[in-house]
Amino acid sequence: MSTCTFLGHRQCPPDLRPQLRRVLMDFIEEHGVRTFYVGNQGGFERMACSVLRELCLEYPSVTYGVVLAHLPIHGQETRENAMDDSHLILPDGIDTIPKQFTMDWRNRWMLKQSDYVVTYVTHPCGHAARYAALAKQMGKRVLNLDPPRSVSPYIGRL
Repeated sequence: MSTCTFLGHRQCPPDLRPQLRRVLMDFIEEHGVRTFYVGNQGGFERMACSVLRELCLEYPSVTYGVVLAHLPIHGQETRENAMDDSHLILPDGIDTIPKQFTMDWRNRWMLKQSDYVVTYVTHPCGHAARYAALAKQMGKRVLNLDPPRSVSPYIGRL
């Protein structure tokens, strides 16, 4: 079984959703991906989580976890992401990391767990681009969705 994670910008156009769904269905059907990890900060992550909720109904063998960067305030994560607590994951050891470094810890944890990384990176600056480059350095198979001409469509090859 393979694993996939997501990295992307806080701002994400709604018309990216069909493309994301097609890619995830391909990962499930053609690449044997059964486990997905997604963060909880930005628009791309919320979109991925929404698509994953739907796909889990169609593919019962598929699971996903929403990986937190810090302990949630009671009920906050559930309200913000409209999901039940059963999908929330707090990586081991993150509670010992100073708060200003927990996002980095969480993102690196997700990358270590994953074979595939789906990104939405539209410019070469910022955290999404930085972690997409790190994923490539780690030898992960990285697919960037709907990139502008200035950004390579495949940061890595599938």
